[in-house]
Amino acid sequence: MKNLAGMMKQAQQMQEKMAAMQARLEAAEIEGVAGAGLVRVTLTGKGALKGIKLDAKLIDPAEVEMLEDLVLAAHADAKGKIDAMMEAETRNAMGGLNLPPGMKLPF
Repeated sequence: MKNLAGMMKQAQQMQEKMAAMQARLEAAEIEGVAGAGLVRVTLTGKGALKGIKLDAKLIDPAEVEMLEDLVLAAHADAKGKIDAMMEAETRNAMGGLNLPPGMKLPF
């Protein structure tokens, strides 16, 4: 019975850590850049787009396609940073819990 109580306590602690992790992700703002910093996008830790900053030098009607590509690249950069942050936070919240390969949390 002690093992069950210990497991329940561990599960509760893990749930609390996951809730704290979700709150940190929600509050985080991650910036992605492209074009040597000429395009910047800001995403929340949950991936919502918060802002776009464009250097005035890029605003040329003849170069719209390039600007669109740079915005996409900056978004991808920020999204990659979010994914890495989420993975690190999840690993930290799990506190050494060994999950089977390929199993990712949160579900």
